[in-house]
Amino acid sequence: MNKFAFLLLAPLLIAAAPVPPHALAEKVSQQNLRSVVEKLVSFGTRHTLSSQTDQKRGIGASLRWTEQEFERYSRSCGGCLTIAKPEDVVTGRRVPNPTRVQNVFAIQRGTSDPNRVVIISGHIDSRVTDVMNVTSDAPGANDDGSGTAAVIEAARVLSKHKFPATIVYAVLSGEEQGLLGGKIMADYAKAQGWQVMANLNNDIIGNSCGSDGHCDADHVRIFSEGLRWQGGDLLRPQVRSLGGENDSPSRNLSRYLDQLAEGLSLGLDVRQIWRNDRFGRGGDHTEMLNAGFPAVRFSVAVEDYDHQHQDLRVENGRKFGDTVDEMDFAYLRKVTQLNVAALAALARSPMPPAATAEGAVSTNTSLKWEASTGAAAYIVRWRPTDAANWQESVRLPSVTTAHVLKGVRVDDWVFGVSAVSADGAESPVASAVPGGAFRPYTPPPAPAQ
Repeated sequence: MNKFAFLLLAPLLIAAAPVPPHALAEKVSQQNLRSVVEKLVSFGTRHTLSSQTDQKRGIGASLRWTEQEFERYSRSCGGCLTIAKPEDVVTGRRVPNPTRVQNVFAIQRGTSDPNRVVIISGHIDSRVTDVMNVTSDAPGANDDGSGTAAVIEAARVLSKHKFPATIVYAVLSGEEQGLLGGKIMADYAKAQGWQVMANLNNDIIGNSCGSDGHCDADHVRIFSEGLRWQGGDLLRPQVRSLGGENDSPSRNLSRYLDQLAEGLSLGLDVRQIWRNDRFGRGGDHTEMLNAGFPAVRFSVAVEDYDHQHQDLRVENGRKFGDTVDEMDFAYLRKVTQLNVAALAALARSPMPPAATAEGAVSTNTSLKWEASTGAAAYIVRWRPTDAANWQESVRLPSVTTAHVLKGVRVDDWVFGVSAVSADGAESPVASAVPGGAFRPYTPPPAPAQ
């Protein structure tokens, strides 16, 4: 190629380079987030059992508006978003009569590895003190207008770009009636045969001060399960023998998000909470975990219980109710920025490679892993068993799917492997423990008789 031809081609090469996650995060608009939350509040109530046909009030109107927003963004990107509305007719403890529960998804299909999927989710339904009250105004500004706004804003920002993997922007119904939308999402993912790499569930992410007056706008909590739930009694004996109590895919996704936040300079640090959800409580990501998919919950550093699950009222001068004026939209922007950066980084990195470790009664540890589509390199990582995060590493070429760590005794460390794309996007680490792979758990074959 002569010099003149190269100069003509150079701008094209530069244009083809992916936009880094931090630059995409900067595109998140605080005003857009506020506008979405205010629009959601304007539907009066979004209770799952409220009207599905009223044009201005209730769950039906809010879902139709969400679909229209996704369609608007899709028109802007030349039809890059496919709208899906998985649903089910549900009856249960909090749904006394058969009721259609519907989610709204915008699916941005990946360019080269479309079956690998990353999902951002938030629930659109709202409630007041009595979870069965379908008539009173239930603004649901923070719970979970904030999470829904993050999903919609992520679609606006990221739909303008292309990614190897598929991104799903998921707005869920029925959370307050028993994680119904989360179950519908998990069932849909299984039916589609998606290889779900991560579900980032956002539920109550828009306030920075609690009901006791304590404020914290510098942290976001990310909840992750340790020993994976899916697998149950089949998995526990293997973990007891080989380790993995702190190394589920979701726990490693939490570590990944913590590291990512440190490099973004958002003024927002991740506080890893090592339990599935808040004490005795739950969220839609739990149904994804039950199906075997890696999932975490984003939530505020400090919850405000006066403005969550409350009737609108004033008692002794104290205001109750989940209203827009109690939110911190600068904080919501930071949490949404972290989500956007994470979606971009995950959708550009390869799938974490399933790995195994051996080394009993040996001074060395031998690692093996499956090849990952799109991997240009692998990184073997390890840490002491009592350490929170990975400490040691070695980078290996993509043709390598095995490595021996000489002088490193398997008893004293936890091991894992990540995959790196050609443009440098590293996946989360998949720990080399039972159930550590980023896919639904399948028990090992029974020994031959």
